[in-house]
Amino acid sequence: MTQAQIGLVGLGTMGAALALNIAEKGFPIAVWNRTGSVTESVHSGAGALSPRIVPTQTLADLVAAIARPRAIILMVPAGQPVDDQIAALTPLMEEGDLIIDAGNANFHDTNRRTADAGPVHFLGMGVSGGEDGARHGPSIMGGGDRADWDRVAPILTAIAAKAEDGTPCAKWMGEAGAGHFVKTVHNGIEYADMQMIAEVYGIMRDGLGLSAGEVSGVFAGWNTGVLHSYLVEITATVAAATDPATGAPMPDVILDAAGQKGTGRWTAIEAQHLAAPVPVIEAAVMARNVSARVAERAAGQARFGAAPGPVTITVDALEQAMIAGKILCYAQGFGMIEAAGREFGWTLDLPEIARVWRAGCIIRSSMLNDMAAALAEDAGRNLMLAPTFARLLEGNGPALREVVGQGALGGHAVPALAAGLFWFDMMRTGRGTANMIQAQRDYFGAHGFDRLDGRDSHHGPWWPQG
Repeated sequence: MTQAQIGLVGLGTMGAALALNIAEKGFPIAVWNRTGSVTESVHSGAGALSPRIVPTQTLADLVAAIARPRAIILMVPAGQPVDDQIAALTPLMEEGDLIIDAGNANFHDTNRRTADAGPVHFLGMGVSGGEDGARHGPSIMGGGDRADWDRVAPILTAIAAKAEDGTPCAKWMGEAGAGHFVKTVHNGIEYADMQMIAEVYGIMRDGLGLSAGEVSGVFAGWNTGVLHSYLVEITATVAAATDPATGAPMPDVILDAAGQKGTGRWTAIEAQHLAAPVPVIEAAVMARNVSARVAERAAGQARFGAAPGPVTITVDALEQAMIAGKILCYAQGFGMIEAAGREFGWTLDLPEIARVWRAGCIIRSSMLNDMAAALAEDAGRNLMLAPTFARLLEGNGPALREVVGQGALGGHAVPALAAGLFWFDMMRTGRGTANMIQAQRDYFGAHGFDRLDGRDSHHGPWWPQG
């Protein structure tokens, strides 16, 4: 029997695709699935790759088929199933063997599993790119002990997507749950990117009266410029598609209730714990939650009138608003990652994270090349202040303001674009209005405040001690 160099548990859509990718890159892989017929089906359907795939019917057989020191990738649902699989594998493995969780884990679980790991080591690994990425080259974000990552890095870098300069999009992000944390923020940005695209699509459809085909043409054009990205590309594709059952444009027959698996919500929650504002992501999570309230939205329209209505906005202004909104969203996301590095003591290399996202993952875009360069110049500087992006905001920010303003007047819900604009306005205001909040807090709770003149007096005249 072929001696496998690595193992994999879980042959669902993603697991099967990843196994084929590993085999295609020349690494024999042993595989196991809870349902044995699935294992045999993946093996028999692998064609020319089948000699590099070792199907096993028991976990003991899986472990025995892998060369020491063993490494086994878990592609099972997040949460308890991962803990159950670790518990089942650990007694069969030896000191120095490695279990790799490649699912969408909450990084807190990864922190716990890393801390609890004994003789059998544990590595958390974020994988982005969907089924196609898993099969042909995902973006991979590793977290855990650096030595464990280095041991499996030759396989992981071989199967990862490659950026235009040939660099593999697979890197060690930092200790413990760092890899899964970075993947979580990636997914939060993904939510925001998709929401901003949806908002602009809504204005085109309902405010400008464009057909789905015309919307497709607009996004296809944008994909040749600054907004060149996977999500803009597929938006053009899905807008142009026709429903085989009815002949109608595909977007017109899809219920407007967006699903979610929780990673965007995790991003919003952790941002609050870190005091790292990510309002564009928070708005995108909120919008998905509201989208699920189909009956309530219908009742709202019946009571308050149909919305939205026509607007006077150019397609060029919409493109510029998207550019500005994207920059502001990513600035927030990288700011959150930087805050996590300080909080958890992780070695998070922001330029490397931007480079890992350049290919393979869902948020891949040309703009990430410039983001990586800007972060390499000064990782501690807010991305919106980097010269390249400051100039883009100066040129495109007015259009974002116009789109948000005209959208609001026309009854168009643009929460993500608006959240980006209002965060930008706060971030460019040297003296804001929190002084009033501090005065209120002192009045009702004696919380105190700092003075502009530096005097050692921290309460207002409403307190005797003031």
